[in-house]
Amino acid sequence: MNIKPTQKGFTLIELLIVVAIIGILAAIAIPAYSTYTKKAKFTEAINASSALKLEVDLCYAEDADLAGCDWAATTDLALGASVGQYVSTAAVANGVILITSTGIDSANPTYTLTPTAANGALSWADGVCSDTTLC
Repeated sequence: MNIKPTQKGFTLIELLIVVAIIGILAAIAIPAYSTYTKKAKFTEAINASSALKLEVDLCYAEDADLAGCDWAATTDLALGASVGQYVSTAAVANGVILITSTGIDSANPTYTLTPTAANGALSWADGVCSDTTLC
């Protein structure tokens, strides 16, 4: 009596199909992950703007004018503790906040916040990013 041995393992075609599926998934996942990490790094710039927003609010409350609300990143602001690894400069000119990031990509994206004065108070619109994929 001849007993056939049972087949074990995968065929070459089955292995090639699995490799192709993994390749397709990697082609989709790697760019998505890259964008995700850039957004996560740029969040540092957005968070750094909150300290400057407070400073501009206080300046406007004292002077009732945005013209004198000017600071560079080298001044002693509350921002000092907020600047981290991915923020290179932060400045305020006439109440407009401009934060430049570094180390995210070669373009060094910026984040700009512009206040609007109405009825003795400031309101802040959403910030504007130089790279729209980050905001």
